[in-house]
Amino acid sequence: MTLSKWLAASALALQAGAALAQDAGTVDLDALYEAAKAEGMLTTIALPRDWCNYQGVFDTFQAKYPEIEINELNPNASSAEELEGIRANRENTGPQAPDVIDVGLAFGPQAQEEGLIQPYKVSTWDTIPEDAKEADGHWYGDYYGVMSFAVNTDLVDPVPQSFADLLKPEYAGQVALAGDPRASNQAILAVMAAGMAQGAEPGQAAAEAGLQFFKELNDAGNFVPVIGSSGTLAQGTTPIVIQWDYNALATRDTLAGNPPVEVVVPSDATLAGVYVQAISAFAPHPNAAKLWMEHLYSDEGQIEWLKGYCHPIRYTDLVERGVVPQDLLDKLPPAEAYERAVFPTLEQVNANSEAVVAGWDTTVGADVVE
Repeated sequence: MTLSKWLAASALALQAGAALAQDAGTVDLDALYEAAKAEGMLTTIALPRDWCNYQGVFDTFQAKYPEIEINELNPNASSAEELEGIRANRENTGPQAPDVIDVGLAFGPQAQEEGLIQPYKVSTWDTIPEDAKEADGHWYGDYYGVMSFAVNTDLVDPVPQSFADLLKPEYAGQVALAGDPRASNQAILAVMAAGMAQGAEPGQAAAEAGLQFFKELNDAGNFVPVIGSSGTLAQGTTPIVIQWDYNALATRDTLAGNPPVEVVVPSDATLAGVYVQAISAFAPHPNAAKLWMEHLYSDEGQIEWLKGYCHPIRYTDLVERGVVPQDLLDKLPPAEAYERAVFPTLEQVNANSEAVVAGWDTTVGADVVE
């Protein structure tokens, strides 16, 4: 499904019968800033600074709002752990309670259903695609990318070009996921991508086919049950890591040729994944959280994500208005890698997530650890 079709399908699932609760674009940023300064802190969770160039996002936020301290919780937490962080701190106004979350698409509606997040519409609300946001502003898409392989070419030759290649004996002890597939949205969707490469439709069918693929990969001795990262890639513990292209490209740039890294969008399945932002319903610093959202969805914040190779949700608006620097556009992967991307619907993402989480231990039987 193309991005436009994904947006249309998601509209029916996400917004049927819903009405906008308020007019967007009416935020008094000066008053919001004053209220956030009075709170003095913003608590984030699960935001590694090398993910989507969150380093640049943090830096530009702090430059604009130096009076607000950023308290970073567990940068490597999974989407599931982010929600648990809210649940566990409902009555806690201290530094362990997250104000904001950045989670996989399936976790936004889940958090809303549980009453874990509150609505807020940023001032650029109207430029977020209608079908990439919850109608009342409980959550909204922030960026997307496609599943890829990050390959340490000092250790891997030839470089695999497809999921099918990963089953070959020359990749014994080399292939890893960038998360625990029982909790990490990135890893859960990597399983679906593997299933789609087997010809299965996105959703439960792809989850089942993907689980069988990883069982075969594990039985062959090619799967490494270690959470892959830039460090394990460079060290050779996990010479091939299946992860979002923006993470793989950031790793390539960070390592700067030591070792050399090649990023491959697999030819047999190009799965796109959308992440979403939300504010905790129990946020100790609700105004700082809203100010953070304003920064993320400003032109400046969106371009900082793009510097980390994440396609921001307002990308079309930014390009149409000519505000994206040409040198940044020139650094992005070839357009054809995105043109063949498949955007699963919310129902397909949810069905896949449930099947992967429930079936990983019994089907694959590999305990993925850091």
